[in-house]
Amino acid sequence: HAMGGDVPPPMSGSCGACVNGIMYIFGGYDENGYTNQLYCVNLHDTGGFTWKKIVHSNGCPPTPRDKLSCWVYKDKIIFFGGYGSKMLSELNDIMNFNVDEASWVGEMFWGWNNEVHVFDTSGDSWIQPPVKGTRPLPRAAHACTAVANKGYVFGGRMNDLHCIDLDTWTWHEEIQTSAGRPPGRSWHSFTSVTDNILFLFGGLSAQSVPLSDGWVFNTKTKEWKQLEHLPKNKPR
Repeated sequence: HAMGGDVPPPMSGSCGACVNGIMYIFGGYDENGYTNQLYCVNLHDTGGFTWKKIVHSNGCPPTPRDKLSCWVYKDKIIFFGGYGSKMLSELNDIMNFNVDEASWVGEMFWGWNNEVHVFDTSGDSWIQPPVKGTRPLPRAAHACTAVANKGYVFGGRMNDLHCIDLDTWTWHEEIQTSAGRPPGRSWHSFTSVTDNILFLFGGLSAQSVPLSDGWVFNTKTKEWKQLEHLPKNKPR
């Protein structure tokens, strides 16, 4: 489809989500570097598909970043993590940011974060809620999925699984499983299938090998189970 309006530039590592038929695209990396711009398009408007660049009315957006992920809950898009740039004056909490020391130039530096930022689509406003509990380590290229008011995050090279209460903004301890778990990975998919089943597929291993394995996680029993019927010769 030909799309008009404020068409986003070509980007990699941006984060997309759909709320009430409107698709939002945030962040990413383009020819000018990392960005924190937010765009939307109404997917119900099949006659137009017109992009709009959102100018927020309240709050402060996250600093420029890519390779983040998000949950959708109560008309809100809740972004987590990513890799990006900050000014030294923007570093409020060293526990929220892991500096990539090789990229530090003057007052500007880059690195991984574990921040939570919320965009309220009903008011075009940003908030950064005060989170509680044990936060996951800063990461990028992870994957998120939500079940009811619980947001789950897996990976980002690591193979840990975490959960946050999206009503109270409380992180739980890393979810400990009773059996084996998937190897660490990035760029995978992680999808809620039922009220208690999450599906994990593919990605890039910590050794940069494309994967084709599939796993399901039961949020009630806290058990991972690897699926055996997937084609092993089609990594992605």
